[in-house]
Amino acid sequence: MNKIFLATCMLFLSQVNKAASVDTIAVFSNAMHKSSKVVVIKPEGYTETNQRFPVLYLLHGYSDNYSTWIQKVPSIQQLADQYRLMIVCPDGGFSSWYFDSPVDSNFKYETYVALEVPTYIDAHYKTIANRHARAITGLSMGGHGGLFLGFRHADLFGACGSMSGGVDLNFSRKKFDVAKRIGDTIRYADNWTNYSVIHQVESYPKDSISIIIDCGTEDFFYSDNKRLHQKMLQLKIPHDYIERPGIHNWLYWTNAIRYQLLFFSDYFKKYSKD
Repeated sequence: MNKIFLATCMLFLSQVNKAASVDTIAVFSNAMHKSSKVVVIKPEGYTETNQRFPVLYLLHGYSDNYSTWIQKVPSIQQLADQYRLMIVCPDGGFSSWYFDSPVDSNFKYETYVALEVPTYIDAHYKTIANRHARAITGLSMGGHGGLFLGFRHADLFGACGSMSGGVDLNFSRKKFDVAKRIGDTIRYADNWTNYSVIHQVESYPKDSISIIIDCGTEDFFYSDNKRLHQKMLQLKIPHDYIERPGIHNWLYWTNAIRYQLLFFSDYFKKYSKD
């Protein structure tokens, strides 16, 4: 009986040791003169191999933070194992919308998330440091961020996505602190166009970028996502578009992230070297 118990314990420990590991680190922003926390998920066997890994940057929504994804959907650790990739969750502030704010110099989260965090991760972790091994996506505010940063920094990200993204800022004129980040709709009217994903797609990057968009049909952002999809069809911008029954909640995103990880894994494999 003791031998069986010991064998069972050894098997359990071997499985635990092979599971994904999670670091919580602080990354300093020269642009904002402060440090913010970042969650880094490393796949099974990371420390025992010289292999380098592709990275998915996974952005949180309005009012959340760097730890929300790992707390709400701990199964993303198993997805990191399954697809042999790293997942990095930076802090985007309570309501940054991942902009370098044109009206508040304290908010430079485009620079931080798109430039400073990846530079740090590439310097301190075993990443494949090129755009074909780097993707970015997120939910809600982070969905806007994933597409906004992906389009504007296609030289750094080869793929981007959105889950239930707030892709047209005009929907949020009096909500979610958007006016605090880009100014009011009268004096700064152009910002409400220039900083919205639904208009940003008109400047499709010269480097092709793989895109996935996902939104529930009962989500309050659904109609804007549908319009974005139709506009991208008219502009002949290749992308995957998914809609299914669902609202703006974690039940939907827990399911959606599985489709997104499959999409990005297939993208990474397309450019991987044997």
